[in-house]
Amino acid sequence: MTVRVLRAGERPAAPWKNGGGLTREIAAAPEGADMAGFAWRVSLADVARGGPFSRFEGVDRVITLVEGPGMVLAVDGSPHTVAEPYVPFAFPGDAATDCRLLGGPLVDFNVMTRRGRAGARVEIVRGRTALPAASEAPALLVVVLEGSAVLEGAGTDLGRLDAALFTGARDEALAVEGVAALVAFTGATEES
Repeated sequence: MTVRVLRAGERPAAPWKNGGGLTREIAAAPEGADMAGFAWRVSLADVARGGPFSRFEGVDRVITLVEGPGMVLAVDGSPHTVAEPYVPFAFPGDAATDCRLLGGPLVDFNVMTRRGRAGARVEIVRGRTALPAASEAPALLVVVLEGSAVLEGAGTDLGRLDAALFTGARDEALAVEGVAALVAFTGATEES
């Protein structure tokens, strides 16, 4: 088993081309992949204003509101309200998507997977949680969205927005004091 702890304070912020916000990449596979080469990518975004989303051909997305009043996403013209924190919303990254904020800036959690190379299941957890076996998810990312967590097997403390990336066999349990996202990846691992 390999566990990599990814601290929130070590993530650089990258401004969006349209000036509407900032993105902080948490992890990607393969590590260091650019936007054209990832199999999967996970990030947090500070959204300052609404507008069109960038299109990602052949990519599936899951977005989860972490803080703020929320937004309405028009995906290929169909409106979807994303206003309840910690409720994942999946949509195709190659759909024409426009965002309207519901009253101010927000922070969202983004998972992107390239079709044919990787898939992801996003689960929001609270309390003590057994982590899925490597046979179910060759790569697993834990991100603390609120509060803190402890990786019980390793005795590692995670603060708000810290993450841990697991590859290979695992028998860890996660004790969450707050809210965490578990992202179970199929297909490509971190090294892919």
